[in-house]
Amino acid sequence: MTEKIRLKGITWGHSRGFVPMVATAQRYEELHPEVEIVWTKRTLQEFADKSVTDLAKEYDLLVIDHPWTGHAAAKGMLAPFDDYLSTEFLAGQQANSVGKSYESYNFLGKQWALATDAATPVAASRPDILRSLGVPLPRTFEEVLALAKAGRVGFSLLPIDSLMHFYGLCCSLGEEPCQNDEKVISEAVGVQVLKLFKSLADELDAGFYEKNPFKVFEEMTQRDEIAYCPFAYGYSNYARTGYARKVLHFHDLVSLNGTPMISTLGGAGLAVSSQSKHIAVGMDYAQFVASPEIQATLYVENCGQPGHLGAWEDEQVNAYTADYFKNTLPTLERAYLRPRYDGHLYFQDHAGDIVVDYLRQGGDEVAVLEKMNKMYRESLVDKEDNG
Repeated sequence: MTEKIRLKGITWGHSRGFVPMVATAQRYEELHPEVEIVWTKRTLQEFADKSVTDLAKEYDLLVIDHPWTGHAAAKGMLAPFDDYLSTEFLAGQQANSVGKSYESYNFLGKQWALATDAATPVAASRPDILRSLGVPLPRTFEEVLALAKAGRVGFSLLPIDSLMHFYGLCCSLGEEPCQNDEKVISEAVGVQVLKLFKSLADELDAGFYEKNPFKVFEEMTQRDEIAYCPFAYGYSNYARTGYARKVLHFHDLVSLNGTPMISTLGGAGLAVSSQSKHIAVGMDYAQFVASPEIQATLYVENCGQPGHLGAWEDEQVNAYTADYFKNTLPTLERAYLRPRYDGHLYFQDHAGDIVVDYLRQGGDEVAVLEKMNKMYRESLVDKEDNG
């Protein structure tokens, strides 16, 4: 009897990250009896923090966060899909990208992962609580602030999420961050963003400094205090009947100064380690997972949040997710793609602490920005080498 080809995969430990990978692996094995794929999981924080270089030494398949793309390209620890999959398939993936999801894994002219999962901060509500309060769904930042003053708003204030919200607020005020090698954002916009952000954060319960996005959604569904979340990385699971105690509805972001707000692109991509003994098999499985048919059926039916536009526009998919995908697609389409050069990971890991310190304690906004600028300039040392 021929020994099976065994692939090990690592993903993150939420139903959205783990269950669809197990389901697709099971089906792939049924179609390819000579292959066995075993998925393990890590925490959401480890998902953002642990080096792809280290993981690629141990695993054949990796679900990665797109800011790792530059690091992966620099270290050569992932196999480029361009060298294994057809140009037709990759062109189809690009044409059906949800916002800049496909682009987020392209660096130095190579595709380092397939965008099998798409996400960005979107708004979420408990319609039943809003109705009981006699309050309409917020449409403007001012309305969100008013609802927050009533103790009915929550969102993640963890350092990484606070930095992503900072980026989004900068974009929403008309200026993309990290476009200048000397500073993260202009002083005029940066000061305005910090003050605006703090005005909202000051109205939140301090417990939200300890909650990641899906913990916010757990809070919203398991208890009946929080009626609205203005921005958190979306999880379509909570829009599905039976997943949680209550169903959440998801929405586009509110307007700020008369214009819809912009958020910072997230999502996850499926990558193949260049250290794997079975790269071609890993690539074939990745193509299976990212295919339009699987994305709109097996993947999304097993708690997945697809990265293929066809699935986002599918009527059946939207029917059992309270129109999650249809309602939040505009948010994805205008989401900001943050820097992915190798050194930016250092900035991303630490700059959020500066933002959180300010949100908690206040202080001189110009001094806060200068701290961020100093750290940003230090992060640029790798940029010349890595694109």
